[in-house]
Amino acid sequence: MVKVKLNSKAVRQVLARKNKSQNWLAKRLEISSGFMAQLLAGERCPSPNVRERIQAAFNDLRFEDLFTIKA
Repeated sequence: MVKVKLNSKAVRQVLARKNKSQNWLAKRLEISSGFMAQLLAGERCPSPNVRERIQAAFNDLRFEDLFTIKA
């Protein structure tokens, strides 16, 4: 099964550059802060719907910048 993981390093860099927190991002994505923490820690994989919302929030980054694909 293919798993898509969030590239936490890239997301954290963008959040720092924009002076935003992971809690701000969780609210914007309409997910819990706990689930956001799990995504950033690589413990959970974002669903296709959540991936779309993440891409919309970071529209200046490509899919390849935001996510890694694990076989």
